[in-house]
Amino acid sequence: MRTGDIKTPALIADSKILEANISTMASRRPGKSLRPHIKAFKSTELAKKLVQAGHETFCCATIRELEGMVDAGMGTDLLLANETLDTTRLKNLLLKENCRITVAVDSKETIAVAAAAGIQEVLIDINVGLPRCGCSPEDAGFLADQARKSGLEIRGVMGYEGHLMHDPDTLRRTTKTEESMEILISAHETVGGDIISGGGTGTWDCNQAVTELQAGSYVLMDGDYSKLDLPFKEGLLLLTTVISRSKSGYAVLDGGLKSLSVDSGNPKLFDQGDVMFCSDEHTTVTNGSWSVGQRVGLRPSHIDPTIAKHELIYLVDEIEEGLDSEVIGILNIDLRGW
Repeated sequence: MRTGDIKTPALIADSKILEANISTMASRRPGKSLRPHIKAFKSTELAKKLVQAGHETFCCATIRELEGMVDAGMGTDLLLANETLDTTRLKNLLLKENCRITVAVDSKETIAVAAAAGIQEVLIDINVGLPRCGCSPEDAGFLADQARKSGLEIRGVMGYEGHLMHDPDTLRRTTKTEESMEILISAHETVGGDIISGGGTGTWDCNQAVTELQAGSYVLMDGDYSKLDLPFKEGLLLLTTVISRSKSGYAVLDGGLKSLSVDSGNPKLFDQGDVMFCSDEHTTVTNGSWSVGQRVGLRPSHIDPTIAKHELIYLVDEIEEGLDSEVIGILNIDLRGW
């Protein structure tokens, strides 16, 4: 099969870039110093490539991701880096062999759920500046005491400086990350445990406080991350087909909002031209020369929600001009859903 045979819209990925990105991260964050975040790519087959690179602990955002990783034999140390109130599914997971699950908690309620589900280990989730989950730093010690009284072991703390991930100013991103991590380190001194978990692709080199980095997007990279001075390259492409061409100069592609995410901005064209706008099933492009039936590639600005819209990623040895490469493998996106 070649990419020219694939029905569009569809995701294709450059395997050389994928392997290079994995290698680059593993050289700086080897073994357990990286806890790859499954939410970025939602594929157990891709996760196995990270195991081959030396990473055996993983971070999940949903219970569905936990379930899939356990079923695929990669459940020996999973972190649900998200609060949950789903007691039943956690209980069912813990009945399976070789399953070690740690859950993030930030309240008495989430602690009670973890204890009721039979979870044995938790991280206290600390708000370090992103207005999302996480307790106030001054409440960390109290919650740790509550967790221990409930029979839970505290492995450490977690804090996500997500508001800093895409700051294009390297110095400011570094300085602000250090400030956020000072909050997390202070909370850790109160809470205890061996783990300080946090960070992501955008702070992979400037977050020196965490004992494990929760990066995931680096494997195929976001278009938005490509604006930063990072050593990872964009390796994902939405393959589309020109289905209409206007005499006034624009063309229409058969992939739009239902096949890629624009929360971080419009996609970029792989080759010539500019994106005018995306609609449900279409993307309108201009400032180029296209013909009906031609294949056109779009670089997503945010790969995580883009991948979640698809069932497969087609691997090619290298994405080439003309977008007609041999398909050397297919990755199942088997961790979608909740």
